[in-house]
Amino acid sequence: MNIFMQGFRVRFIKVAELVQELLKAESEYRLPRYLKTWSKFDLVILDELGYINIGAGSQLLFQFCCERYEKGSRIITTNLGFGRWGEVFGDNALTIALLDRITHHAHAIPCGGESYRFKESHEKISVVDC
Repeated sequence: MNIFMQGFRVRFIKVAELVQELLKAESEYRLPRYLKTWSKFDLVILDELGYINIGAGSQLLFQFCCERYEKGSRIITTNLGFGRWGEVFGDNALTIALLDRITHHAHAIPCGGESYRFKESHEKISVVDC
């Protein structure tokens, strides 16, 4: 049976969008309820960590990850090595604590090489250019 047909509940969200939702929930005094809504998902995919500094949202993202710690699976996509995550979170102690939680029981899959988007667009350009 195909893994996508097995009834797992999955949510995909860009990190920047999640941080905005967390900030909004906090400002509306409904953060605990918002965090609880994520417990229904078996897997949460957080996409594009590191493209923007999340500033004030870093503590909320930490809280989000702590809520899911050992309760639900996460996939986090990023172009940054762990050594550069402090740049995104702006707080080394928080970054170390977060990495401790997300790397415990984790499988890190480094992917190198050229971006598939760049490769695809480069192939199209090569065909058009004379």
